[in-house]
Amino acid sequence: MNQPPVVLITGGARRVGAVICRRLHAAGCNIALHYRSSADDAEALAKELNAARPDSVALFSGALDNPATPDHLIGDVLAVFGRLNGLVNNASAFYPTPIGQTTQAQWDDLFAANARAPFFLSQAAAPALRESKGAIVNIVDIYAERPLAGHTVYVMAKAALAMLTQSLAKELAPEVRVNAVAPGAILWPESGKPEEAAELLIAKTPLARKGEPDDVAEAVRWLMLDAHYTTGQVIRVDGGRALNI
Repeated sequence: MNQPPVVLITGGARRVGAVICRRLHAAGCNIALHYRSSADDAEALAKELNAARPDSVALFSGALDNPATPDHLIGDVLAVFGRLNGLVNNASAFYPTPIGQTTQAQWDDLFAANARAPFFLSQAAAPALRESKGAIVNIVDIYAERPLAGHTVYVMAKAALAMLTQSLAKELAPEVRVNAVAPGAILWPESGKPEEAAELLIAKTPLARKGEPDDVAEAVRWLMLDAHYTTGQVIRVDGGRALNI
């Protein structure tokens, strides 16, 4: 009997990460749900999903800005499930870093969350993913390609993650597929971006509306489970927003 695929999702307790967990779980995956500080949300989500399919979700906590976390996290997932079929690098950090006010600590924090941790998680996961013929899906941003005023360090870090997607697609081929999803206006950031900018952004989006977390989750599901001949790609789920930036 085939075992369910095991997918590790970083930052999976809340917002889009939680929707990705639900979508992959509904598609038959077992979920290794990583969180940092959202323990209550993580436990509630695991309880919900395990009620639907017992022992299908396990929780893993860890600060991704700690250089030791990626190796420990992958090791813990393999110890619990015995295999790994997919990695979703969803956890992120986002806030302004205006020139003249940015600190080295902010640089380190944004690069750790958006670039360093995904690299070292992917490196630690690579042997298990090669064995399972698995996949990696990174969550990037249109601002990896087009700059966002006042957010130089964030956009640099996301650009690094977009290039990591392409580079790993070559490095880990042919056993492992590596792709990315670039969401548009889905959920507004909880900090770092004023609410009044949302209407302007939507007005510049060809589909003239915001997307839903399910739109991102479905793209992740397709790349993870069904996109058997797709690697090194960034799938924009942005209502055409990139056309007008």
